[in-house]
Amino acid sequence: MMAGTAQGQVSGYIGIEGRRARRNIVGRVFSVVLLMCTLFGLVMLAALLVDIAIEGAPWLSPSLWQNYPSRHAEKAGMRSGIVGSLIVIGITALASFPLGVGAAIYLEEYAPKNRFTNFILVNISNLAGVPSIVYGMLGLAVFGRLFGLLEPGSAFADFLTSIGFQFQSGGLNYYEAQLFNIPWLSIRLPFGRSILAGGLTMTLLILPVVIIAAQEAIRAVPASVRQAAYGLGATRWQVVSRTVIPIAMPGIMTGMILAISRAIGETAPLIIMGAFTFVAFLPESVWDRFTAMPIQIYNWITLPQDEFRVHLAAAGIIVLLAILLTLNGIAIFLRNRFQIDWQ
Repeated sequence: MMAGTAQGQVSGYIGIEGRRARRNIVGRVFSVVLLMCTLFGLVMLAALLVDIAIEGAPWLSPSLWQNYPSRHAEKAGMRSGIVGSLIVIGITALASFPLGVGAAIYLEEYAPKNRFTNFILVNISNLAGVPSIVYGMLGLAVFGRLFGLLEPGSAFADFLTSIGFQFQSGGLNYYEAQLFNIPWLSIRLPFGRSILAGGLTMTLLILPVVIIAAQEAIRAVPASVRQAAYGLGATRWQVVSRTVIPIAMPGIMTGMILAISRAIGETAPLIIMGAFTFVAFLPESVWDRFTAMPIQIYNWITLPQDEFRVHLAAAGIIVLLAILLTLNGIAIFLRNRFQIDWQ
């Protein structure tokens, strides 16, 4: 009897050790698979960067960012694309940061926890995965055409004309009004193919990402910090503005950096919005036509000549990556500069 019990215990121990050995083997295999997936992505990225550097580095010259687009490869540049991209990204950042952070603050600190709030949160998460070309069509309808409400002869168009807007029909059907009779302070409705419409369309694109990132950063602030502030007699707005937001700002800035990095390389929304592929001037106001670096690179890739399709496109990609890394470096510096160590 005792011998049978001991034999059973030995068999059970051997079975446990066997299962543990199998689990260890499966764990090692899984870690190797994950490592191979990571190395595959890194190798592909390195191969792309090396190929771009080989094809584009010899074509990097001051004329690339000093000259405008040209039909001659040796004279072609992307000055208008660089300036257009910087202005679009500036408008996008100025519009998306207050809107995104404000929405996140309301949803996390002020909004009641009910089904309607949950419905909004689910839809924001879904909007973050919508293809960018859909935002291009939305921006065209909202900002470019204002849903067609300003067609000449419509009731709303007649109302705008009655309060001082003047209809311009010289090839562009828009209403323009000067503020305080200052020429450069004017409003055009609808926005059309202007650089302002492009920036606001890119705002729609990255706004869900900014909101979600800001929510996660605000949610990560410990409740004890809020309770301590309330215990000292602070109001809700004082707790949010002086305690929660400064602590959450690094996370908010991280999300903003990722969103801007996505926006600066997008092409489809700007194509739908009507960004031009050949612009030989710099925009003088937010109502001017524009182009952007991704549009310029896309135009070069579609041309049959190898000088444009291979070399200039690769050089343009290098310039785009350099500007992107520079903007990200400045944003990371500002994030670390204003970071508060509260622990």
